[in-house]
Amino acid sequence: MRGKIIGIFIVLVLILIYLGTGVYQVGPSEVALIKTFGKYTHTSGPGMHFHLPVPFQTHVIVDVESIRKIEIGFRTVNDRYGKVTYESVPAESLMITGDGNIVSVEAVIQYKINDPVAFAFNILSDEDLVRFTTESVLRENVAMVKIDEVLTVGRDKIAMDTAKRVQQILDKYNAGIIVENVLLQEVAPPDEVLEAFDDVNNAKQDKERLINEANKYANDVVPKSEGQAQKILKEAQAYANEVYLRAKGDVERFLKVYKEYKKAPEVMKARLLYDAMERFLSASTVLVNLDSETLKILDLQKMLRGDGK
Repeated sequence: MRGKIIGIFIVLVLILIYLGTGVYQVGPSEVALIKTFGKYTHTSGPGMHFHLPVPFQTHVIVDVESIRKIEIGFRTVNDRYGKVTYESVPAESLMITGDGNIVSVEAVIQYKINDPVAFAFNILSDEDLVRFTTESVLRENVAMVKIDEVLTVGRDKIAMDTAKRVQQILDKYNAGIIVENVLLQEVAPPDEVLEAFDDVNNAKQDKERLINEANKYANDVVPKSEGQAQKILKEAQAYANEVYLRAKGDVERFLKVYKEYKKAPEVMKARLLYDAMERFLSASTVLVNLDSETLKILDLQKMLRGDGK
């Protein structure tokens, strides 16, 4: 009798254990997908729940609220002392730009689950799918621009375009994943060519500096040169006008004299001779006495006034 009671007790315990396989708990950020004979039937929210034991019903827990993160080009490592370090993964980070240069791109993609049913039953590994899709799209976007754009102003655009394209691919796969963000953590030339790249950048900066200095000098010199040229041009024009007017006046005066000369040649000859002598005698003239070693100065103006000899 005692053995029978023990046997019944054992059976009841086994039944309870078996029924216990149908008890499950869902966390605050999770949902449970219930499968009946392997086929999805319904979803249950957070809390303690019960379904028929295996093999009649099973469940799959999916976290739909937490933000998941995939690292591309590097890995975050925690050592046994709790120190966080980062290890580079060159096989993922090294990419070719549109102008044939090699650049190291480290990125992070953040995503969450927006369709737990599709997520649980349509894909095998969300990490592999998201990682390979993001790396492929990122390489394609980097290959479309030059290295200077990747390193500077083009980073944000590349990140946004990558997130948009990755979301389109995941939607095509019906993965039940929504991309929250794509961040380019570090974009730099590989260590092997960093020194040469710095030399190129320094040369470009020197080039820009020299160009700016040349433009500054040109902006200072050209206006002055143009002003000086205008000044010389105006002076030359004024001189030309003066010479022209003087020549014109001389011609008119000559024509008048010639007209009078034709009327009375002898009178005009005498008049011209008197005018010439008057101009000659109106100036002081120095005469040298060649018969003596001393110089004698003869002031004709004084002689004409009767002031001296």
